[in-house]
Amino acid sequence: MNKSIFLVPALLLSVAACTPTEQGAAFGGASGAAIGALASGNKVEGAIIGGAIGTVAGALVGRASENSNRCIYRDQYGRRYEASCPRGY
Repeated sequence: MNKSIFLVPALLLSVAACTPTEQGAAFGGASGAAIGALASGNKVEGAIIGGAIGTVAGALVGRASENSNRCIYRDQYGRRYEASCPRGY
């Protein structure tokens, strides 16, 4: 049976996730599991380990891109606050 039949629904679910963090985790988990299963001698262990590592890595990448249009500023009293970045920044 063709293995790509199992990958397509997993990749489609990653696109349907709500936030960039969830999308990154879903896509990283699915692709990590596929790569782990292909690269390992034991396909089940490889898929589990690859999926776990891919999920964490994908979530970190998604989290980093989530607030990409926000900047951190300091007011006149030294307090930090977050606001939208200036246009073109």
